[in-house]
Amino acid sequence: MEDLFVGWLKEYGYVILFIWSILEGETGLIMAGVMSHTGDMSYWLSVFVAGLGGFAGDQLYFYIGRFNKGLIQRKLHKQRRKFAIAHLLLKKYGWPIIFMQRYLYGLRTVIPMSIGITKYSAKRFALINLLSAWAWAAITITPAYVFGDEILKIVEYAKTHWYFALPLAAAFVFGISRYFHHLERRLLQKRRNRLQR
Repeated sequence: MEDLFVGWLKEYGYVILFIWSILEGETGLIMAGVMSHTGDMSYWLSVFVAGLGGFAGDQLYFYIGRFNKGLIQRKLHKQRRKFAIAHLLLKKYGWPIIFMQRYLYGLRTVIPMSIGITKYSAKRFALINLLSAWAWAAITITPAYVFGDEILKIVEYAKTHWYFALPLAAAFVFGISRYFHHLERRLLQKRRNRLQR
């Protein structure tokens, strides 16, 4: 099964990378970096394709926000807190939030939709989004490309010592999740404090 998966990656690597970059991102980019290191993919083409995928995904979310404001308010009412945080971040940081949002856990799809809901220029968003997507692709792929041997050793170790690797990975994900929940609460509390003055 593993050989079949690796075979698919080698044959359809760029197509998989493009789709993965639209849907999720970092894991696929790290795999592309490692495969560029081993010579199965081109480093520059991987950065280009991953950037286009990230760009396409965020453009899609932006236009969902731009043309479906009512639908979003009805269907995503449980995400109101995240939309409030996205608006706060946009007001506070302006256009750099388009660069930053790719690294904000839990807000990656909400921020482009939130910007789409506003009167923010679609052309300006597209230009910043494209540059941001290529920067994100390069920043994520490059370390995996440079440290490909070390990553492969870690993967090999994790396969044979899964009982150690799984709890460690779970703890890492839990820690990141808790950190961003704390950040969300802090931003909302600041907003409430300003409104109460």
